[in-house]
Amino acid sequence: MSYVMCYAAAVPNANRDAYAKHSAKAAEVFKDHGATRVVECWGDMVPPGQATSFPLAVQAKDDETVVVGWQEWPDKATHDANIQNAMQDPRLQDMGEMPFDGKRMIFAGFDVLLDI
Repeated sequence: MSYVMCYAAAVPNANRDAYAKHSAKAAEVFKDHGATRVVECWGDMVPPGQATSFPLAVQAKDDETVVVGWQEWPDKATHDANIQNAMQDPRLQDMGEMPFDGKRMIFAGFDVLLDI
């Protein structure tokens, strides 16, 4: 069964185009290292919460939008064997500054339980 690495971040609204370009370049790298699919989503209906929410989780500011995305890998073994090489790929290193605050990004890996 597939393995999925999910993430969420707060991106300044003014950086939407820069984020899209940055994500497209990064997706190429991850796919070259074994990811089968990379999806990026720009927040549309992301309500603020009182106790929990996406905006709270990434400490989104008023001028930021929450983005979520995921990388699909054939399995956890493929992810684990290739993720470090992907992260150290010179193409990622040469992309320059990220168009968002990476310290507020959250991420986690998941085994796929159901895929219909």
